[in-house]
Amino acid sequence: MAGPEGDATTADKPARPTNADVARLASVSTATVSYVLNNAEGRRISAGTREAVRRAADLLGYRPNLAARNLARGRSGVVLYVVPQVAVGEMPMLAGSRMTTELAQRGLLQVQVFETDDDQHVVDAIKNLDPVAVMSLFPLSSAASDVVQSAGIPTIEIGTLPALGDPRLSIGELRIAHLASRGHRRIAFAYTGIQRWRRLGDYWYQGLLRAAKARDLPPLAVGEVTVDNAADTVRKWVRAGVTAVCAQSDDIACLVLHGIHEAGLRCPRDLAVIGVDASPMGLVSSPPLTTVQFDPRAVADIALAALFERIGYRSAPFGEPSDIGHLIVRAST
Repeated sequence: MAGPEGDATTADKPARPTNADVARLASVSTATVSYVLNNAEGRRISAGTREAVRRAADLLGYRPNLAARNLARGRSGVVLYVVPQVAVGEMPMLAGSRMTTELAQRGLLQVQVFETDDDQHVVDAIKNLDPVAVMSLFPLSSAASDVVQSAGIPTIEIGTLPALGDPRLSIGELRIAHLASRGHRRIAFAYTGIQRWRRLGDYWYQGLLRAAKARDLPPLAVGEVTVDNAADTVRKWVRAGVTAVCAQSDDIACLVLHGIHEAGLRCPRDLAVIGVDASPMGLVSSPPLTTVQFDPRAVADIALAALFERIGYRSAPFGEPSDIGHLIVRAST
C-alpha cells in the first residue's frame, strides 16, 4: 500500500488528456478524433466537426502521441538537421537546440549531422535514419539533395524561407546604414581566403552592394583576408581611401583587426571594422567588434512552422516572426 505522501503526489498530478476526453467534449467518436487530428485521407468529415474536434483538443491541451503514430505508419519520427560547415557563429546550434525541444514535445526526434567536404556521412544519415524531413540552413550538397529527392523526403532550406524575408538585404542594410551614419563612404568587403566558405561571403556581399548603391556610395573594394596578407590588404585599402570594412564574418573581421595592428594603424581612427554573426571573440578583440547578432529563437520558430506545414502536423502557432538580426555597436566603428 502506498503511503500518504505517495497518494498525495499521485492525486495532485493532472492526468494527460486522451483522445476519449477530446471525443466527449466535441460530442464525437474517438475514431473521428483520430481521423481529424491525424489528417486521415479519404474520410468525409464536415468542416464543423473538424473545427469542433480541434477546438476541444486546444481547450484540453491534448497532444497526440506522435511517436506512436510514426511507428504505426512505419516512419522513424526523425527530423534530420544538417548543421552548416560555413562559419555563422553560434546561431545554428542555438536554433537547433530550440528546435530539438519543440520537436520532442511533439513526439519527434531531431538528429543533428554536420556538413563535411564530401558530405558522405550526411548522405549515410539520410539513408539509414529514414527521416520524415530534412532541415538545413543553406541548400544541401548535390549528393545529399539527390538522396532526399529520390526518397521523396520533404526538405526545408531555412535560409530561403519567405518568412525570413531576405537576410542578405536586411543585414546588408543594417551594416551599411550604420557605417554611413558614421560618415563612411568608401567601404571595403573582406572575404575569407577559405574557398569552401566563399559562397557565404558572396551571399552577404550582394546585400551590401544593394545597400551601398541605394545610398549612391562608391563601389565596394573587395579583398580576401588571411593571416599572411592581412596587413598588406589593410594598407592597400587605406591608401585607396577606404575608411571602413564590412567582413563576411566575425572571424574575418578579427583578421582585419590583426592586419590593422600589424600595419601600425588604429581602429576605428584609420579604419573602422564591422562583422556579422556575433562570435564571442568579438567581445575580447582589440577594440571590441561591432557586429550583427542573429535571433536563434526567431529563426527556429520560422523553421518549425515551415516544417509542420510540410509534413502535415497540426501545431500551435509560434507567434509573429521578429527581426532575425540586430546591430551590436562596439568600439570598432
